[in-house]
Amino acid sequence: MKLALAPLVAALALAGCASGGKDEPRMAEAAPPDWRAIATEHDRERLREWRTAWMEAIRKVNASGQRMALAREGALLQPDVAVEWRDPPPGDYSCRVIKMGAKQPGLLDYVAYPAFDCRIRREEGMMSFAKLTGSQRPIGHLLPFNGQHRMVFLGTLQLGDERRSLEYGHDRERDMAGIVERIGERRWRLVLPYPAFESTIDILELVPRSS
Repeated sequence: MKLALAPLVAALALAGCASGGKDEPRMAEAAPPDWRAIATEHDRERLREWRTAWMEAIRKVNASGQRMALAREGALLQPDVAVEWRDPPPGDYSCRVIKMGAKQPGLLDYVAYPAFDCRIRREEGMMSFAKLTGSQRPIGHLLPFNGQHRMVFLGTLQLGDERRSLEYGHDRERDMAGIVERIGERRWRLVLPYPAFESTIDILELVPRSS
């Protein structure tokens, strides 16, 4: 799967360049680049305000009479429940999407979708994430988040029947930025604050599919 993150891939390639000769030992795998050197200013701002977006969305959901829907989801929709970090293993995932906090009148403040297909891979020294089904499909890379027990997602949004992703940083409405946290033994979530369309925050629950 080719991901449209040219600046990120270029940074990785430069970091991992070998010096040349056949008999020379291979260099160790390069560390992933610093996400802050890749993220746009708009996305850095969205990531700084992730909790503000979350609380704003919860207020809208409660005001719309959906308090019980929040309660039913338990830890998934609570902002401060992350557990000790472990990298999500590569493989296929079941990923449910919940959108909270309508951006404009006429939209619902709480929408929970059935499970979609997602995939996490290790490639070129980094982890990649892609939502494979549905009309809105985030696709991008997962990068360490300043040494904290979480990761940063930077990517773009693929729509409808599109087969290729836009390059990150070329279309602000398609750029996506989020954080990945572990919330259970085999359970993670991708939190996308202030997406360009529809909602104040999107939460993707990530559960590995049984092999």
